Amino acid sequence: MLDLFEMIAKRLGLGILTLWLVSVVIFFSVELLPGDIAEEILGQSATPETLAALRTELGLDRTALVRYFDWLWDFTRGDFGVSLANGRDISEILVFRFSNTLFLAAYAALIAIPFAITLGILVALYRETIFDRIANIVTLSFISFPEFFIAYILILLLSVKLGWFPSLANVSEGTTFLQRLDLLFLPALTLTLVVMAHMMRMTRAAIVNLLAMPYVEMAVLKGVSPIRLLVVHALPNALSPIINVVALNLAFLITGVVLVEVVFVYPGLGQLLVDSVSKRDIPVVQASCLAFAMTYILLNLTADVLSIATNPRLMHKR
Repeated sequence: MLDLFEMIAKRLGLGILTLWLVSVVIFFSVELLPGDIAEEILGQSATPETLAALRTELGLDRTALVRYFDWLWDFTRGDFGVSLANGRDISEILVFRFSNTLFLAAYAALIAIPFAITLGILVALYRETIFDRIANIVTLSFISFPEFFIAYILILLLSVKLGWFPSLANVSEGTTFLQRLDLLFLPALTLTLVVMAHMMRMTRAAIVNLLAMPYVEMAVLKGVSPIRLLVVHALPNALSPIINVVALNLAFLITGVVLVEVVFVYPGLGQLLVDSVSKRDIPVVQASCLAFAMTYILLNLTADVLSIATNPRLMHKR
């Protein structure tokens, strides 16, 4: 148990270091964007005096290094600043938008994870059959297409042609839970089709490898039923790679929803990032990118910890 806590502490330290490096990349990448932020806000007709006053107000008259450390210090205190587009506190905007993104990711995960793992187990049991080949072809086809292409196809078929689901995910703070489920079904289905192949194929590979192990073959010779063989002998030992790929795909569901949110005009963090880039709302862009980075690092840390917790052999060097 002590080794596990030591490993978690090391992973947390690496996560904090990675997050700091990401913050450097985010801040100075935004600094390299062409154009003058003050001129973008006030327009080209602004006088030099007005531009100078706004640059001073925004802190643009200071060096980039000083502004970075000020921004990093404010971030550690939970202060993301104020939006340049509407003057609202960025923390309030992020809470609403990020909660929407989390809801969409959780919705997609509740569909994708059980279905992908079940399908992976079935294709492992019936490997090298026509069912295995068809399942692999279909899932690989979906993962080969970009998210926006799958989204537009689903909108055309299920919304325009059949009229079963709305094509736009117009949600607000007053939208009920059932209404959200209806409005977000197509975005969730799009994400499900994209991430399902990763989890299905990893589950299949893990189960197939374990079914070829000597102890499993001995259990078969003893007459153990296929269900008991799978549930008791194979699946527990396959949990580590399955948990790892599930956690990584959860990270993708949260951080990779930008295109899906734009297609369905869903007010999530991805849509906020795109809108802020178009408006040159730099503080919101930086805060959104950092929120995505924190989520991805945290989920990767969770994947490592759960993988090692389910397979303690990974904690020891080979």
